[in-house]
Amino acid sequence: MQSTYKNIIETEDYTVVSEYKPIDKDRDSYQSEADLERDLISLLVSNGYEYLKIDSEVDLINNLRKQIERLNNIKLSEDEWNRLYEGYISNSNLTIVDKTITIQKDEVKTIKLDNGYSKNIKLIDKKLLFNNSLQVINQYTNLGTYENRYDVTVLVNGFPLVHIELKKRGVALKEAFNQIERYQRESFWSNSGLYEYVQLFIISNGTLTKYYSNSTRWNLTDGKADGRRKRSSNSFEFTSYWADAKNNPIYDLVDFAKTFLSKRNLLRIITMYSVLTVDNELLIMRPYQISATERIINKIKIADNYKWYGSIKSGGYIWHTTGSGKTLTSFKTATLTSNLEFIDKVLFVVDRKDLDYQTMKEYDRFQKGCANGNKSTAILTKQLEDDNAKIVVTTIQKLNVFISQNKTHEIYNKKVVMIFDECHRSQFGESHNNIVSKFKKYFLFGFTGTPIFAENAVRGLVNFGKKQRKMLTTTEQTFGDKLHTYTIIDAIRDANVLRFLIDNVKTMRKHDETQDEKVESIDKTGALENEERIKNNVKYIINNYNRKTKAKKFNSILATESIPMACRYYKAFKETNTDLKIALIYSYAENEDPDGIFGDDENNDDTIGLDMTSKAFLQTAIDDYNLMFKTNYDVSGEKFGNYYKDLSNRMKNKEVDLLIVVNMFLTGFDAKCLNTLWVDKNLKYHGLIQAFSRTNRIYNSVKAYGNIVCFRNLEKRIEDALTLFGDKDAGGLILLKDYESYYYGFTDEKGIYHKGYKELVEELLSMFSSKKIPLTKKLKRDFVNLFNAILTVMNILSVFERFDNERLLTDFEMQDYMSIYNEIREEFKKDKKDKVEVDITDDIVFETELVKQFEVDIDYILSLLEKYIKNKDKTIIPTIKKMLDASYELRSKKVLIEAFIENVDAVNNVGEEWSNFVKDKANIELKEIIKTNNLKSEETYELMNFAFKNEKLNLEGTTLDKIMPPISIFGGRAKKREYLSEILEEYFNKYNGIVYSLYDNYI
Repeated sequence: MQSTYKNIIETEDYTVVSEYKPIDKDRDSYQSEADLERDLISLLVSNGYEYLKIDSEVDLINNLRKQIERLNNIKLSEDEWNRLYEGYISNSNLTIVDKTITIQKDEVKTIKLDNGYSKNIKLIDKKLLFNNSLQVINQYTNLGTYENRYDVTVLVNGFPLVHIELKKRGVALKEAFNQIERYQRESFWSNSGLYEYVQLFIISNGTLTKYYSNSTRWNLTDGKADGRRKRSSNSFEFTSYWADAKNNPIYDLVDFAKTFLSKRNLLRIITMYSVLTVDNELLIMRPYQISATERIINKIKIADNYKWYGSIKSGGYIWHTTGSGKTLTSFKTATLTSNLEFIDKVLFVVDRKDLDYQTMKEYDRFQKGCANGNKSTAILTKQLEDDNAKIVVTTIQKLNVFISQNKTHEIYNKKVVMIFDECHRSQFGESHNNIVSKFKKYFLFGFTGTPIFAENAVRGLVNFGKKQRKMLTTTEQTFGDKLHTYTIIDAIRDANVLRFLIDNVKTMRKHDETQDEKVESIDKTGALENEERIKNNVKYIINNYNRKTKAKKFNSILATESIPMACRYYKAFKETNTDLKIALIYSYAENEDPDGIFGDDENNDDTIGLDMTSKAFLQTAIDDYNLMFKTNYDVSGEKFGNYYKDLSNRMKNKEVDLLIVVNMFLTGFDAKCLNTLWVDKNLKYHGLIQAFSRTNRIYNSVKAYGNIVCFRNLEKRIEDALTLFGDKDAGGLILLKDYESYYYGFTDEKGIYHKGYKELVEELLSMFSSKKIPLTKKLKRDFVNLFNAILTVMNILSVFERFDNERLLTDFEMQDYMSIYNEIREEFKKDKKDKVEVDITDDIVFETELVKQFEVDIDYILSLLEKYIKNKDKTIIPTIKKMLDASYELRSKKVLIEAFIENVDAVNNVGEEWSNFVKDKANIELKEIIKTNNLKSEETYELMNFAFKNEKLNLEGTTLDKIMPPISIFGGRAKKREYLSEILEEYFNKYNGIVYSLYDNYI
């Protein structure tokens, strides 16, 4: 029987509770995973969920029908139900994306009733949330490629929309994440495929609890120049903690269940605070994003009720640190605000033309056509007059022109919500005064990662060329009260952004030992812009580029003081022998801002004001770019704008290694693959934080920090900025420790000791031989955990040049230990597949991304073979075989490579003959698989060719059925599917990354 539900921590308006005090838990005894599951279900039932015992798919489907009939107050006949269920819910042609679209955007289905009339059937009620039923089931078994038993599932109107995977206390949370990924791969698609409707995953070991969307595992992709896309193997970094409005994390499962899983909150999160982008990526908002959205909407309602509109009391500002997802927050705020009946228009106002483009693209990514972009003031005027254009994205410059051209207009008397993106910029002057003097019923809100306080404010009159502009002092004076805060300290604690690793480099002792403030007062050309100094810096960048970017797994930006200095750097790089792909961009700025604090023209894409010398040099750099990428850009207005857009995309796709800038790209630019900022520029306060924050977007476990390389003495400026935007102790939280700390060990701010590289390696050498695999399961687990710790600390230390001379493990020893690591990983994988109940499978996680950076690739192996053919060095072949044993990625290709090596003495062109060799082998082997298993030849070739092209084999859903011969359910179809999955996965792993098309040799 359903319990009476009352959630004492909810408020009428807020999903995220203002402040949550964790409940005292009496836990003296051991809590097993079964105990954890039982306690969670009991808590959900007490909160109003109905518990169901479901043992079969038939039960699941019957309950779904019952709940849909209840929701729609209708009794469907068998034919009517079949038309709904088979046509819209379990249709075999539906993908996970189709099912997510159904829940998020297309939840009303129209069916024909038996009487001939059409009827709209709601699958979920998004207006009256409590019309929806919430049920909880556990230990549901699904048979796909393998049989899987799921822990806890929440049914919304009978649909499995939330899946919860539990581990006992002490087990790594990442293992629950990996287990869900196995379920997605092995069984969610099976039978009727109802588990592909899951929108939200929750993982917990009781002590820690996180949530993420059904598309999180697809978040990380590497863009490649040849158009191929590769899915990352690790996106655990994109999981999130829940928290209260003061950003206090809610870790414990009991506390999480009482807040996040309250009936009202869970339904709101699924229906209101989820966003399905045009790329079909489902984003679930984080607690601070929801808090900010709801506080703005609440402020609008209060301001309208008290008629505060048209005054500073009607608005406020949101301080969410850079990289925390302000665009998603502002998008959801704008869309929900536009649904308020009393609001006539929502203006999303950005500061620069290039940011207008970037923000439009981001808005378009969330919902096609939601934001109506405009290219001219005339179009802006038309949209302001169009009642159907509820949301308009524009720049502050265009809005200012509109105001100057329209002394009177009906929009001035309408209720308009204005949301300013990155409000630390130029809204503090003339444009702001024009807006507040013309619009009579505005609600004004600003988003910023770096607010303007008294300490970093520009006061009084500021010179911009020949103009003087009076500035408002602070963000609060401009926009009103601070409505919500999420600082860089909050974001780092939640692992939503990365910390910074600062490396101070001296390339010219004479000048670098001088304080920058003193250098500024002497001849700049003789000091900071000295040719020798710049050449030394260029040499340092080239020599250390692979180290800092992890062998080009990431890319970088070089920030320079001025246009002449940027040109000198570009010229120096061109005169140096380097294979780095380098680009240059700058634009005209009335105020060069040498102090690095204001940056009013930081992203202006106007080149008209550039002097002839600067413009000519920029054109030369763009000509080089055109030659490199076969494009056709120049410094003229529109073409320069297109150059910016193209360059932005190529930076995000890692096609450009190093971008030289002055002010552009140091704010507003978001590229997860960017990890290093080379700084030869004075930066201060918000300018410094903004620039540094280009590097700290999360990407994968290899990108553990944002790399900042300073060619100037910025230590005091860094300390001041971190103090202003964090607190006086922020440095210890926001910056990584020094080299010695990670090499010798350190005690953190909480008093916890972390072993250093030296201690860990000594422990490894004393406990484990590099020539022998540990015997017991416990020793294997201990080895993997210890080796994981070494890989993690080496990932940090490897960025330092001195580490090359202080490594305690030789390359051969690392390869031997890596071989052991990979053997244990294979055993773990086999145990999982065979359902072997051993302790190693419960609490062990393999750091696959960290391992990859120490591995060699096929190209390197081929280069060694070329060297062998040329020099007949007999040590090379044993070296290659040792590398193959140490590489998990190449283990599946070991037989192929060794077969090729057998006849390598007769090879002329290694690369060409290797390509032909593997393609021939791939075709022969696939034909044998097809023949042996009586598969459909053309369909199988198309499946594998598509897999090689995209570097991903998809055997989910009905994919296998399309290539298999007809087999009845009673004829062992499930076992046949399992067998085929194994051999096709083995075949794919063997040839993936070395074969991209089978059709050349396909007969």
